[in-house]
Amino acid sequence: MSDTTPNQRAYWRRTLRLTAGLMVVWFAVTFGVAFFARELSFNFFGWPFSFWVGAQGALIVYVLLVAVYARAMARLDEAHGMGED
Repeated sequence: MSDTTPNQRAYWRRTLRLTAGLMVVWFAVTFGVAFFARELSFNFFGWPFSFWVGAQGALIVYVLLVAVYARAMARLDEAHGMGED
């Protein structure tokens, strides 16, 4: 039998759900754009969209993913009483 409380299990489930969702976004940006690069052949700010996403857009999404994760985890920690003092 485990020593975890229902609050800890709920916290862990929500943490896993958040991480999985952000990993899906990461995978789509990293591999999806590269896989469909030929179909993404329209101009975006004067550059082919696939090139722009690979060179700039992906980096912006990665920084946003880190920010979303940090903010969501801070809220989740506070909601479940897991925050640091």
